[in-house]
Amino acid sequence: MTTKHEQILQYIESLEVGTKISVRQIARDMGVSEGTAYRAIKDAEARGLVSTIERVGTVRIEKKQKENIEKLTFAEVVNIVEGHVLGGREGLHKTLNKFVIGAMKLEAMMRYVEPGSLLIVGNRDQAHKLALEHGAAVLITGGFDASDEVKRLADEYALPLISSSYDTFTVASLINRAIFDRLIKKEIVLVEDILVPRHATVVLHPNDTVGRWKALQMETGHSRYPVVDEHDRVVGIVTTKDVIGHEPDAPIERVMTKQPLTASPNMSVAAAAHLMVWEGIELLPVVDGQRRLLGVVSRQDVLKALQYMQKQPQVGETFADLITTRFTENRVDGQVVLQGEVTPQMTNHFGMMATGVLTQVIEEAARRVLRQYKKGEFVCENLSVYFLKPIQIDSAIDVHPRVLEVSRKFGKVDVEVYREGQLVAKAVLTAQLFER
Repeated sequence: MTTKHEQILQYIESLEVGTKISVRQIARDMGVSEGTAYRAIKDAEARGLVSTIERVGTVRIEKKQKENIEKLTFAEVVNIVEGHVLGGREGLHKTLNKFVIGAMKLEAMMRYVEPGSLLIVGNRDQAHKLALEHGAAVLITGGFDASDEVKRLADEYALPLISSSYDTFTVASLINRAIFDRLIKKEIVLVEDILVPRHATVVLHPNDTVGRWKALQMETGHSRYPVVDEHDRVVGIVTTKDVIGHEPDAPIERVMTKQPLTASPNMSVAAAAHLMVWEGIELLPVVDGQRRLLGVVSRQDVLKALQYMQKQPQVGETFADLITTRFTENRVDGQVVLQGEVTPQMTNHFGMMATGVLTQVIEEAARRVLRQYKKGEFVCENLSVYFLKPIQIDSAIDVHPRVLEVSRKFGKVDVEVYREGQLVAKAVLTAQLFER
């Protein structure tokens, strides 16, 4: 039997894209309290079914697919540029394909405007009209209003007409930054991308027996199963060590590990790997906010995904990438040494190397030296900086990592940082290691 929360989510999903919804309306339509309606709407927003826009309200949107994660909806553009909608609200759910800056003559500008694009322009009334007629949305910069005729056209074509107080350069930079951030996020593989879905997951129930577990083991070749109740909520997990020494008629409820660790679908694979290695578990149930089973991931699935990620082309540089690419790996007396220069981007407002940048370089040095011993992944567990002297801009630094201890799962590295032969920082880092 589905809960009221699930019924509301199903109702929201059944609404036509572009429909406006409110807490009061959902509560009235579904016969629930406003608190229940509010929680369901927030859950729907987290799932990408609706979007809340200032001065417009909450709108049913089309759930974006993974392959289009770098694209934005016009509703998201409104939030990014802190704008307000002058017309064409019914088209806010549509996806932005590209944006065009209207900084040229009208005839030349229209060569670049096409359906699904966004024209960013000032108070040029004729440009607004032509863009809408070409199937493009319009973003008016400088906080200007639009004519009544342009607003009518926007409503007629269901193309958003947005006004922002920012100038054209700032608006374009904000949108570009948002697209770039999404390119980086596209690289981050989530648990939901690799899980074995619920329909393909073999489960046990609390009233099953150890004999049932043994039969499943013979049938599937697996030894770990999530245990779910009548509402499909995860209440336990059963592995070989749980059933050893118990009679075949012993109930699963008595032998299972209760309240097992679980993952959410939007947890990164790297975080799941860290959890599984740290806790020494082989199977992780994936659940929703109500602890209902969505699927499972095994340690093997996680490590395969991490290996796959290492082979993917870079599509967006993170701060860590920007820092570490400034340093080169060299050999001094047979030992690994990272060498580089403190650039302006690495400094704080005093012109000294920022502490966060230095710790990133220390971590990278430890990673490089540990890879001589273990070909696998690296997760920093603890970083202790014993002392740190100011390192000014344009300084050339040498980073010397030295392995103190390494085992199958852990490594410990001493790192010293030198500037012109003088010791300026010293740290000890411990890390978890696991094979790809």
